Amino acid sequence: MSKLASTGTSLESIRGLALDVDGVLSDGGLWWGPDGEEWKRFSFADIMGVSLARRAGIILALISGEDSPLVDRYAKKMLIQHVVTGCRDKAAAVRDFASASGLSLAEICFMGDDVNDLPAMAISGFSAAPANASRTVLAQAHFVAKATGGNGAVRELVDALLSARHLTPQEVFARE
Repeated sequence: MSKLASTGTSLESIRGLALDVDGVLSDGGLWWGPDGEEWKRFSFADIMGVSLARRAGIILALISGEDSPLVDRYAKKMLIQHVVTGCRDKAAAVRDFASASGLSLAEICFMGDDVNDLPAMAISGFSAAPANASRTVLAQAHFVAKATGGNGAVRELVDALLSARHLTPQEVFARE
């Protein structure tokens, strides 16, 4: 069972989901090919979770400290319009996402895994982390997935968001 801590924001009030990439959507590993190309591994469980969130009307953002074309490629595939790469101030990026989406910070959930994510987690109405996040992040998170980053943690969070709305993944998947 995932850890769910008490917060002033209810899961059903979350309308925006901002995700760190490395260590959350990916397993945090990085492979370099012989010609310098960069590879990351993404889980289909998380891909389905992102798809379900979008179909449920949750506005999505990717906020990454890395400046990687793979993040842009993932966003394009998943129809995510708000993407920030090479980000050093993730709290500012969350504020910009909220403003651009017409949401309050209380309506935003941010999922991160390391110390550079803490400021974004602190200003978001709800914060989440994969099971293998740093200890300081795990202590700050309102929701801790059983799964590790890149291995279904995002899907677990999305399932919890859907459940709070009394929706099943099957119902949401049937939507266009």
